[in-house]
Amino acid sequence: MVVSYWSHSVKRVAIVGTVGIPACYGGFESLVENLTKYKSEDCKYYIFCSSKHYPEKLKTHNGAELIYVPLKANGVQSILYDIFSLWKCLFLKVDTILILGVSGCIFLPFFRLISKSKIVTNIDGLEWKREKWGRGVQKFLKVVRVICSKIFTCDCYPDNEAITNYVKDEYNKQSYTIAYGGDHAIRASRKDANLKQSYALGLCRIEPENNVELILNAFSSINEKLKFVGNWDASAYGRSLKKNYSKYDNIELINPIYDIDQLYILRDGCDKYIHGHSAGGTNPSLVEMMHFGIPIFAFDCEFNRYSTNNKAFYFKNATHLNELIRKNDCKKLDDNASYMKKYAKENYTWQIITAAYEKLY
Repeated sequence: MVVSYWSHSVKRVAIVGTVGIPACYGGFESLVENLTKYKSEDCKYYIFCSSKHYPEKLKTHNGAELIYVPLKANGVQSILYDIFSLWKCLFLKVDTILILGVSGCIFLPFFRLISKSKIVTNIDGLEWKREKWGRGVQKFLKVVRVICSKIFTCDCYPDNEAITNYVKDEYNKQSYTIAYGGDHAIRASRKDANLKQSYALGLCRIEPENNVELILNAFSSINEKLKFVGNWDASAYGRSLKKNYSKYDNIELINPIYDIDQLYILRDGCDKYIHGHSAGGTNPSLVEMMHFGIPIFAFDCEFNRYSTNNKAFYFKNATHLNELIRKNDCKKLDDNASYMKKYAKENYTWQIITAAYEKLY
């Protein structure tokens, strides 16, 4: 027997695939936090959360109902976590299910037989191409991506134009791009906020695909201050970089900062932002930094070019980044900073992003 959704004026939407809210983890969690914060009165959210991550289990947040799953949302358990969440959706009788990521989509062939809820997916970049995954994981992610977009015709809305083009070319499936908001990173004027100082800022997970060593290498031979925030002690790769580059007086390696007010002070004080990400679509930290009106130096890949409308300073290697930092004049930097802020306000606010998602439901 097919489970159908109820008839009602308010759209009932379940979100599957994140650690949960209140957000304190990553990009998808920030997305859900702000979708619920800026939602219209015509939308009611049900958010699946990992009970392993939340010692205090709130019943509601931002007007959304929170449903706890006794599994971890990431790692090996993520597949079961998403499948369990989808199963629970049958009893919620929601109009739409927004699936963030693709690991649980392996369950869709069965789920489609017993539910008429509309399914919308954000595939979280071209995950199966990321170097950090082994071949087995890459093949699995590729298979569930095909299941998600081609075989079972779920509506797919990537966060970057490069992925939208890929989906169209690979699966002959039309979709459109919905990125992320970044205006939540801005804070009202604060007494303890810095005036602009002469330092560049890097901010990311310390992984090879984020070109961390390339950036550190570029700054190791110039008289320019770099503050780089990341989880240096989380892997052998990070610990090795910390050991090798802590000796440079102009390079400050900072442990992760999760408090957005503290992070605001560091962001607001820098005079340029260095973005090394090379995979994963539109990166939230990039669109957040664009709102600060700071020159953006980004690794040269199609994801970053689309995110910055082809108007940032792009580098391919350490030598190239070194030259860009040393040779750029003040006018070019100021013009770039102004454009990045303008483009962010026109494209990367949560009101814009929330309205785009609600049109899908």
